[in-house]
Amino acid sequence: MSHKNLFRKIEKTLATIEKSENVTVTITNLARAIVENFEQELGISGGRLYRQNDGLFELVELFGRVKHVQRGLTVPKDYPPIVTAMEEGIVLMDQDDTGIDRRFEREIGVHRFAAIEVGDGAFLLAFNVSPSSREDDLIASLQIFRLAVNQRIRTGRLEGLLLEARSIQSSILPKKVPNLSGYDIAGRSEPAAVVGGDFYDFIPISEQILGVAIADASGHGLPAALQVRDVYMGLRMGVARDFKIVRTVERLNQIIQKSQLVTKFVSLFYGELESDGLFIYVNAGHNPPVLLRKGTVVEELGTGGMVLGLSPGAVYQRGFARVGPGDVVVLFTDGIVETHNSKTEEFGNRRLIELVRKAKGASSEEIVTRIFDGVGRFSSGAAAEDDRTVVVIRRKEESA
Repeated sequence: MSHKNLFRKIEKTLATIEKSENVTVTITNLARAIVENFEQELGISGGRLYRQNDGLFELVELFGRVKHVQRGLTVPKDYPPIVTAMEEGIVLMDQDDTGIDRRFEREIGVHRFAAIEVGDGAFLLAFNVSPSSREDDLIASLQIFRLAVNQRIRTGRLEGLLLEARSIQSSILPKKVPNLSGYDIAGRSEPAAVVGGDFYDFIPISEQILGVAIADASGHGLPAALQVRDVYMGLRMGVARDFKIVRTVERLNQIIQKSQLVTKFVSLFYGELESDGLFIYVNAGHNPPVLLRKGTVVEELGTGGMVLGLSPGAVYQRGFARVGPGDVVVLFTDGIVETHNSKTEEFGNRRLIELVRKAKGASSEEIVTRIFDGVGRFSSGAAAEDDRTVVVIRRKEESA
């Protein structure tokens, strides 16, 4: 059997093994499958799984046809076969080889063995090997197995991180829009990857005041999800303690700046909209939301300061706007306006404003949908380059 075909067979075999949250169980099940399905090709009859613990490798599982040995048996990590396996990823030895403890190997019933490092050095898989197995073929085959097992473990870890990140992101996005008399409000966020760094939030402050936030953390995945969670919690804590919005944003900046996460910077727009139309806000390095008046006037809400996390001493200013009857405010992240078409042109603010102006008679939910649809058409349906988030606030026309 060729190595290429062997790898395919190994992959196919491993794919049938159910995953377990316990890595030890996962590795043991995979090793058993190899022994059961490849004994003839590889000359492996069984083996032992060791887990590294405080400078020792402890026997945790046996599989296949091997001598019964009490679990808990330990081997020092400076045992020459283990050193070689950790350095080179694989080792193949007989009892006569230099560095072998013959008494120890006889006690566990081993005459010829191969061992591979798995789980980034956390585990050692040792196999009983037939004397008739060809060394070159065996080493090549076990390297394939090592690659497949490590890939399976890393995939499981990655899936766990992604699930955790998705759970965090899902928990902080609004489940519904709070009611603010006289307003129609909607929002939507679509990550470019499984998990993104965008978020938006609605924070009820009183019956007459609603907090509105949109943010964009650099990067994706779990670090970005953790960073936006910090922003989410910080905003809500600041509101709960009745901090002024400038004080809240400055405290958030200090939290992000001290963070040890890879995702270090977050752009944020936070404003408090009152039912009479007064909109007090701080823009921390975010794409300025646009306020479209009933006529042709467009106002950008850009007052504030730099992105969060850039400087611990950053100072921010409040901005003020008046949202009148029939006016529309659109908050968005750069994934909307920086989307490219086949000519490498950006969607841009101008196209966004034109699209919203044509849809001003529609509901906020419909305007959000038209923005996403328009961006999708502009990019000819290409995969998003960045997360896309939009919030639309429409003040209803006053009754005659």
